[in-house]
Amino acid sequence: MGGYFAADSMAVQVMGNRAVGLTYGQRALVIGATCPPLFAGTMAHTSTPQLPYTRLMRTARLFEAVFLGSREQADQALAHTARRHATVTGALSGDTGPRFPAGTPYSATDPHLMYLTMAFAFDSALTMQELLVRGLTQGEREGLYADFVRWAELFGMPRSAAPSSYAAFRADMRAYLASDGLWLTEQARAVGSYLVGARRADYAAPPPLRPLFAGMRLVVLGALPGQVRAAYGFSWRPAQRLAFETVTRATRAAHRRPPGPLRALPDPAAGMKRGTNDWLLGGVARAERWHLSQGRHSMPDLLARRGG
Repeated sequence: MGGYFAADSMAVQVMGNRAVGLTYGQRALVIGATCPPLFAGTMAHTSTPQLPYTRLMRTARLFEAVFLGSREQADQALAHTARRHATVTGALSGDTGPRFPAGTPYSATDPHLMYLTMAFAFDSALTMQELLVRGLTQGEREGLYADFVRWAELFGMPRSAAPSSYAAFRADMRAYLASDGLWLTEQARAVGSYLVGARRADYAAPPPLRPLFAGMRLVVLGALPGQVRAAYGFSWRPAQRLAFETVTRATRAAHRRPPGPLRALPDPAAGMKRGTNDWLLGGVARAERWHLSQGRHSMPDLLARRGG
């Protein structure tokens, strides 16, 4: 049984690229943390703040189920999310910039916050697709945007909450990044810093996976809009930029199809390039729970900042 998105849809074509699936979520979260109501709603209603990556992996698996799974798998993911979101409502506990004074309400069902969640996810998927796989045509970008709007509608976002076209979305995203609504609490700054490797966990990844995770963090850091890097105070030195360009160029080359008659030959690395990331997402979550059982934390100072 097919899912909500056809096999030839832009959503499946892009989200089926493992390089995209492994990196877009972190970028979306780092950018999303600059929106105080969105970040506060996420953190204040997290039942296991000591397991931040487990929560991230769970969300990524739910999103993959809707994009790439069967209709039954997608409906289960949507129902689970709806139950969780029903309780996500509250108000900011402190002043968070000129646009969001203490008492500003938030809700997981607020149409604008739902749109922003979609916006950061879409912009990140598109960015990672073009950095790590290949560039898209203008028509393909429009198709991917339409698919993401449909995806957000499945989660309950009214269609009217999103701009009507990709061009209008891009203008809206530029306006957000240039606005005084972009603001970081200390807790948000800490979370984003861990996601890009500016702060480190109490433990290291297993040696075979360290190059992968280091590369992912570098790609996420380099893919951030300049305004977001500046808001966090992240460094972006020439050596980092060179390493970023090397990694992204090599990854695009690995996705390039061979020319001419060789295209008919099977690609021995196809299974590494396309498919879900369920195996790795589950492994990261299991590893985090094990380290926590040993007294080691993924984001050591996060608990002290909860509610900040």
